Amino acid sequence: MLRPNDRRATPAEYKADGKDYAATDRRILFGHHFAAIAGAGALAGPVLAAQMGFLPGTLWIIVGVVAAGAVQDYLVMFFSMRRGGRSLGQMARDELGVIGGTAALVATIVIMVIIVAILALVVVNALAESPWGVFSVSMTIPIALFMGCYLRFIRPGKVTEVSIIGFILLMLAIIGGGWVSHSEWGAAFFHLDKVTIAWGIIIYGFIAAILPVWLLLAPRDYLSTFMKVGVIVMLALAIIVVRPEIKVPAFSEFAGRDNGSVFTGSIFPFLFVTIACGALSGFHALISSGTTPKLSEKERQTRFIGYGGMLMEAFVAIMALVAALSIDRGIYFAMNSSVAATGGTIEGAVAFVNSLGLSGVNLTPDMLAQTAQNVGEQSIVSRTGGAPTLAVGLAQIMHQFVGGQAFMSFWYHFAIMFEALFILTAVDAGTRVSRFMLQDAFGNFIPKLKDTSWRPGAWLTTAIMVAAWGAVLLMGVTDPLGGINTLFPLFGIPNQLLAAIALAVCLVIVARAGRWKYLWIVALPLAFAAVVTITASYQKIFSSVPGVGYFAQNAAFSKALADGKTSFGTAKSVPAMEAVVRNSMIQGVLSVIFVVLSIIVIAVAIWVTLRIARSGKISNFEDPETPSRIFAPAGLFVSKAEKDIQAQWDALPEAERPVRAGH
Repeated sequence: MLRPNDRRATPAEYKADGKDYAATDRRILFGHHFAAIAGAGALAGPVLAAQMGFLPGTLWIIVGVVAAGAVQDYLVMFFSMRRGGRSLGQMARDELGVIGGTAALVATIVIMVIIVAILALVVVNALAESPWGVFSVSMTIPIALFMGCYLRFIRPGKVTEVSIIGFILLMLAIIGGGWVSHSEWGAAFFHLDKVTIAWGIIIYGFIAAILPVWLLLAPRDYLSTFMKVGVIVMLALAIIVVRPEIKVPAFSEFAGRDNGSVFTGSIFPFLFVTIACGALSGFHALISSGTTPKLSEKERQTRFIGYGGMLMEAFVAIMALVAALSIDRGIYFAMNSSVAATGGTIEGAVAFVNSLGLSGVNLTPDMLAQTAQNVGEQSIVSRTGGAPTLAVGLAQIMHQFVGGQAFMSFWYHFAIMFEALFILTAVDAGTRVSRFMLQDAFGNFIPKLKDTSWRPGAWLTTAIMVAAWGAVLLMGVTDPLGGINTLFPLFGIPNQLLAAIALAVCLVIVARAGRWKYLWIVALPLAFAAVVTITASYQKIFSSVPGVGYFAQNAAFSKALADGKTSFGTAKSVPAMEAVVRNSMIQGVLSVIFVVLSIIVIAVAIWVTLRIARSGKISNFEDPETPSRIFAPAGLFVSKAEKDIQAQWDALPEAERPVRAGH
């Protein structure tokens, strides 16, 4: 369907500027892309979805990634690369026209603001008051700067060499984090509250988005991939050796209900929305049309980077799901139920969980107290959001694999730090992609802004996007419902709506190319994503249950204020209640905007596709073909034939050699 051609130059070659467009070694690019797409959804989503049982989540991750998620990532990346690295919103404007394109541009930019803010919020929650995590994650920045300069100026092309050095430095940063956290000065200096960490991430996001991509973003993401892949592979080996017992039935009691204590709503559509990035993610489409197509050396490399990177993330999601399923069900629900349900106490959690009527569950205070002691926490009650639960599950498996009982606390805090590192890479890449999107959007009115090498434009658009998601982040940090509890549903649905928008754009592109026999490859996941997300949006907007509907929640808290109550639900003061009223109204209005814009894009895409079918005209908006003067392998590993071609390149006279060649 795509017909990649390695004789054709990619934007990284014919638009090279050393800042945003730079041909990057495929191994580093795979690391950057995987690190950028693998965020909170792949870790937290499957953990929360375990409420429904082990089978629904497992089936959706496996089927969804093969038929939808990886397809979307690869197609968007390839189409963007053929169009000079254009953003998804700009491709939509080209393919769908003014109405559909404008709706897509607005939707992608606003949704991106929400997604980056929520990813940053998860990092804040993971690093808050954790000196070890703050130190180790902070040290990845100077390490990445060193790697970028080393590969650019000191030893160009020596990817294996710099990888070994970077890995050693990363391990030292992690080990050093444990030592620093137990020192008096380290505990004082790196023990930061949520607001301070939030401001630090905001400043970092701005800097990472404006520096040349080879200097910080790409090497830091590549470095993070060592940690991400290494930990997940180690967890997989531990699961094989330890063979933890799955404590959850195939379908739980909540699979047929809509009043779950972890998240409310029926299995359809909210299971699919909750799992999000583990199977299908609109955020990936923005990365695939953002940084990655501007860095790819060869067209054929996009298959293992785009499709393969998404398969790797699904593997991460499965490992996260297994870790959650291995936790005692009583402890799982005690950790993931809200403070309003448990009271935030061991006694309250025990009473609430045992009242759920779960088969085989008999939670005791000793079980919660002992688990908290094992992981070095004062309490694990109502540690919502999925990340703490994953950390407990990982610690329970890993301490049986390496270290024994004495290492359970180590593995728990290691997992918390790992999650922060895992997710932060999506924040910095997301910020840079947001800048590209805004430049494309404003560039329709001020053409100079389309030039990504024009630094004033880059700085201005970066500042606007960082200010936007930074404001949402600070709102989440101070949210009386715990931030993540309110914002994560707002992450899931818009993220999946964005996937539907991306697939709608791909549908039109395939139709324009006249590849009608392949159209079903895009049409099927588009239809499923549209039905799921529009249904979920309808329920979040019109449900009368305060735990599900945003406007219902707004009405309930507004009535409590009108009745003169000074506390209601999880809000323990009048200002907190007023914050819930304000936030729920904002979230409800945004939900309406997102679903309306998405419906417009999907409807226009279908109309354009039908119009193309009637006309039979074949066309495209690709950049003119330029012959490539770069040789690079097509896959992650070099074949014998590619080694032979490399030798032929090297044998050419210097004046006839390509711009760059190497494996």
